[in-house]
Amino acid sequence: MNKAQLVEAIADKVGGRQQAAEAVDAVLDAIVRAVVSGDRVSVTGFGSFEKVDRPARYARNPQTGERVRVKKTSVPRFRAGQGFKDLVSGSKKLPRGSAER
Repeated sequence: MNKAQLVEAIADKVGGRQQAAEAVDAVLDAIVRAVVSGDRVSVTGFGSFEKVDRPARYARNPQTGERVRVKKTSVPRFRAGQGFKDLVSGSKKLPRGSAER
């Protein structure tokens, strides 16, 4: 599912495609801004987003085997919540009609 498909999936529930697009954009923007500033964003039952620092290190070029220096960097990390993991693994069933209005 891409962003356009997500907007279509929730359009009927929020009053139209334009409102759905604005809602999706607002949620994603808020998450990105919080993570960039170093905050952790937790959505109960879904997961958490956070900024993680990776130290400088050495890696190998797979084609030449040459040792290459990799600079330190920060990356986003998502960790799925237990409820989400249980649904994906099949140990819990998705509630009927919870996504419908």
